[in-house]
Amino acid sequence: MKTSSEYRKVLELLAQDYPNRRAAFAEIINLQAIMNLPKGTEHFLSDPHGEYEAFKHILTKCSGVIREKVQLVFGDTMTAGEQAELCTLIYYPREELARMHARGRIYREQYKQILDRLMELTRYLSSKYTRSRVRKAMPEEFAFIIDELLHAQKDEDDNRTLYHARIYDSILDTESADYFIIALCELAKRLTVDRLHILGDIFDRGEHADKIMDLLREYKNELDIQWGNHDALWMGAAAGNLCSIMNCINNNVKYGNYEVLENGYGISMRSLVLFAEKTYLSDDVMDPLKKAISVLMFKTEGQLLHRHPEYRMDDRNLFEKIDWKNYTVEIEGVTYPLKTKDFPTVDPEDPLRLTAEEEEVLEELRHAFMNSVRLRHHMDFLFSHGSMYLCVNENLLFHGCIPLDEDGNFEQVDFWDEPVHGKALLDKVDEVARYAWSTGSPDSVDYLWYMWCGYNSPLFGKIIKTFERTYIVDESTWKEPRNTYYTFNREKRTAKID
Repeated sequence: MKTSSEYRKVLELLAQDYPNRRAAFAEIINLQAIMNLPKGTEHFLSDPHGEYEAFKHILTKCSGVIREKVQLVFGDTMTAGEQAELCTLIYYPREELARMHARGRIYREQYKQILDRLMELTRYLSSKYTRSRVRKAMPEEFAFIIDELLHAQKDEDDNRTLYHARIYDSILDTESADYFIIALCELAKRLTVDRLHILGDIFDRGEHADKIMDLLREYKNELDIQWGNHDALWMGAAAGNLCSIMNCINNNVKYGNYEVLENGYGISMRSLVLFAEKTYLSDDVMDPLKKAISVLMFKTEGQLLHRHPEYRMDDRNLFEKIDWKNYTVEIEGVTYPLKTKDFPTVDPEDPLRLTAEEEEVLEELRHAFMNSVRLRHHMDFLFSHGSMYLCVNENLLFHGCIPLDEDGNFEQVDFWDEPVHGKALLDKVDEVARYAWSTGSPDSVDYLWYMWCGYNSPLFGKIIKTFERTYIVDESTWKEPRNTYYTFNREKRTAKID
C-alpha cells in the first residue's frame, strides 16, 4: 500500500505534464482507449549490408503485408489480377501512373474507381490507429481532404455522400488526381507498418549503405536500430580510428565498392592508390592496392593491440610474428608460407613501425573520414536511433551474440578491470560507444574497433581470421571459431537464462 509521501511523489510527477486533474483524467481515458486498439504491424529487417535496391524493394512492399491487406479487403470483389495491379500501384505509384498514361488516357471513371479502392483500403488500415495518429501520418498538403473522406458516413439525406462525391469531382477537375493517388499510396504504406526494426549491419558489401541511411532518415514511422559489428566499424572509422578506417577500406575494396567511399561520402582513395602503385610490385599474386591496404591495416592493428593488452588478442598480432627471412608465419604450431614476399615498407626489426609516407597517407584518410559531413550525419543517426539491444514486446532484439561459457552460462568478461556479463556487458559496450562518439576519447574510440572483431564483443563473438585470409593459401586456416553462444542459442534454456 502506498504511503502519503509516495502518492505525493506521483502527483508531483503528473503535475510536470498535466496542469490540472481534468487534463490528467483526459490522458488516462485516451491511453486506456488506445490500449484496446489492435496492435500495429512491426517490420523486422536484418543485415541489409549496403544492398540499397533490395532493401528499398522490401521496405516498399512492406514484406508482403500490403498484398495480404488488399486480399483481405478486396478478396470477394476484385480478381487476383486486379489485386496485383492495385498492389503495384501502391508500391510504385509514380512509375505505375506514368505507365498508365503511356498506355492511353486515364478516364474519369477509372480515376474514381482507383480513388474508391484506395480510400476503402486506407479506411481499413487506419482502423487500428487513433484519429490523431492517422492524421499525423497523412501528407500535409492533402491531410484535410483525406481526413474528410476517411470518415465519410451515410446520413439520412445523403448530404455527406454528395459532399464527398463533390470532393472527388474537384480532385479530378483540378487535374490533381495523380498527386492525390500518390499521397494515398504513401499513406497506405505508412499505415501498413507501424514500426520498423533494423537488426544490424547496414554497412559493407553492397554499394549503397549511404542511400539506405538516407532512406532511414526520411522514414516517417517509428524506427529503431540494433547495431551490428559492421556498423560499429564505420562508427570507429568516422571517429578517426585508423584500424577501423583501414578495415572499412579493405571491406569495400574487397567487394569493389569504391562508390560508397568516393561518391557516397567524398572520401578520396587517390593518395592511397598512387602510394600503392608506386611502392608495391604489380607482377605478383596480390594486387598492389590490396598489399598496401593490408600492411597498413595490420600495422595499425598491431599497434592498437599493444596499447590494449586487456583485449587479450595478442595471438591475432600475427603480422609482428612473421619470419621475415623466410616469409612464413607460425600459427598454432604449424608454419605457413605467405602468398607474397613484397613488403617494401616493413622493417624486420620493428615490423609495426609506419614509414613517413604511410603516416601521411593514413592521416589524409583519417581527415577524410572525420570530416565527411554526410558520414557524420549518418553516424549521428545511428547513435540517436540505435543501441546495442532493445527490449520490445517481451522480446530481446540484438545483433551478434551474448558471450556464453562452455557450460552455456553467461561468460564473465573483464571490461576495463570490471567483470561483467549478460545485460551488464551490453550496457557497458553501449555506454563506451556513445562516450567514444561524443568525446573522442582515444581508449573508447579504440574500443569501437574491438566491437567490430573482438572475441568477447557481443557484436562478433568469433576469432577473426583476416590475416589468414589475406596472406595464407591454406583455407583450413580461414575458419573462424565461434563463441559457444552459437552452439547454445537454439536451446530454450539459453533463451530463458537469467
